[in-house]
Amino acid sequence: MIITIGGLAGTGTTTAATNLSERLDIPFISAGDVFRQMAVENNMSLLEFSEFAEGNDEIDRALDKRQAEIANESDDLIVEGRISAFFVDADCKIWLMAPDDIRAERICYREAKSLETVKREIKERTDSERKRYQEIHGIDIDNFDLYDIVINTGTFDSDATTDIIVKSIETKMNR
Repeated sequence: MIITIGGLAGTGTTTAATNLSERLDIPFISAGDVFRQMAVENNMSLLEFSEFAEGNDEIDRALDKRQAEIANESDDLIVEGRISAFFVDADCKIWLMAPDDIRAERICYREAKSLETVKREIKERTDSERKRYQEIHGIDIDNFDLYDIVINTGTFDSDATTDIIVKSIETKMNR
C-alpha cells in the first residue's frame, strides 16, 4: 500500500507519517527532509533555499522525481511531502491542515524561535511554495479535490489523527 501525506509546515505531516509508519509497520520517506538536506548542501537556511528554489524549477522537479521513483519501487510506503499526492500513484492520499496560529506554535516549539519570527516565516514560506507549485506544476495547493482524506490537526491530537487515518484507510480499502 502506498500512502501520501501532505500539508503545509506545522500541520503535523511528519508526526502523522511517523505514527502511521509505526502503526502499520510501513516505512516512510519525507520530502521535507530531502528539501532540508538540499538547503544544507547549498549552505542556505530553509527560507533562503525556499526563495532560491523559486528561481530554480529543477530543485522542485528533482525532489518530486526522487519521491516518485522511490514510491514506484516500493510495495508499501508512506510518502510525506506537501505535493507528493500529485506525483505518486498512491492508494490513499491524505492532506493535513491546521490554523496558522497552531502551525506557528508547533514550529516555535520545534525550532526554538520567537512566535513573531515564525509567523512571518510561515507566511513567507507558504506564499513562496504556493507561487512555485502553481508556476512549476500548475498545482493549486488550496484545492483538496485530489485527496481521499482531509484532516484538521488543530482539532485532533497526533494519536487521534493517526486513528482517523487508519480507520479511513481501512474503510477505503474494504469498499
